[in-house]
Amino acid sequence: MENSLIPDKQILIDLVSNKMPFGRFEGRYICDLPVSYLEWFAREGFPKGRLGILLETMLVIRSNGLTQLLEPIKKMI
Repeated sequence: MENSLIPDKQILIDLVSNKMPFGRFEGRYICDLPVSYLEWFAREGFPKGRLGILLETMLVIRSNGLTQLLEPIKKMI
């Protein structure tokens, strides 16, 4: 099995523990950002680096109705 197929658990943890560092929703946890804001980034371009990965991942989770995956992690943190 390729390493790229193994999910990075830390991404899910980071989604519920990291806050948006700038912009309209500065200070809000990434997992709580509105889907319209995530879609705006999808149109305009995600930031480079880890933040962009987190925002894009959150959009995929929201778009596919998978937010329940984050609930157990929220309770642990």
